[in-house]
Amino acid sequence: MSRLFLPLMAFVLSMILAGFAVAQEREGRTHFILAASWQPAFCQTNQKRPECSSQTRERFDATNFSLHGLWPLRQNYCGVPKDLQAADKDGDWQKLPEVKLTAENASALAKAMPGTQSGLERHEWTKHGTCTKMSADDYFGAAIRLMSDLNGSAVRDLFAANLGKTVKADQIKAAFDTSFGVGAGERVKMSCRRAGGIRVISELTIGLSEDAGSAAGAGAGLAKLMQSAGRTSFGCDEGVVDAAGF
Repeated sequence: MSRLFLPLMAFVLSMILAGFAVAQEREGRTHFILAASWQPAFCQTNQKRPECSSQTRERFDATNFSLHGLWPLRQNYCGVPKDLQAADKDGDWQKLPEVKLTAENASALAKAMPGTQSGLERHEWTKHGTCTKMSADDYFGAAIRLMSDLNGSAVRDLFAANLGKTVKADQIKAAFDTSFGVGAGERVKMSCRRAGGIRVISELTIGLSEDAGSAAGAGAGLAKLMQSAGRTSFGCDEGVVDAAGF
């Protein structure tokens, strides 16, 4: 993994969390974030990663959002030994403990999170999942179900219908409102990055209520968890929906 990529990812994550923290302080209700990547955009600047070198236009993540993570606000590495924290921060994720999942969840996660090819699930559990009330199986099972809600929505349809084209913040907010209720678009932040001279949409981070921190609460579905969360600024105002392929 690129040594430059890790500090950049940490900085971007800190900015995203800071934005949602403001909403939490203002309304006191945003406790978790669902981070959904647009994998073709991620792969534009990470072409050597296994999940990117193996990507095809037919694979699920070419036209659907990919799971980055489910993050509790202001909590990291709960009960994690210092040596594992150091390994995680160094980016050597394959040295982290294997995440034990049922065969069903492991298969579903490989589809929802192509980054498992680089050990992303080990990083997500070590840094974020350990700070939830859930087992690893429940944590990833909840995240997979929430991603299924997102990929079954008008938001995913908007992106899939506009590959290679620019979409604007208002369009995305409207799609969230259509699928998850009026005001849902105010619980979303969009991140963009430069790739090949154009600004592409790289990720959506979605504010969720504290119920996302338990298996039973997360089972309520994305709409309910979003509606109970605080509002945030949208971030990037427009970007290109990148198509798979370099």
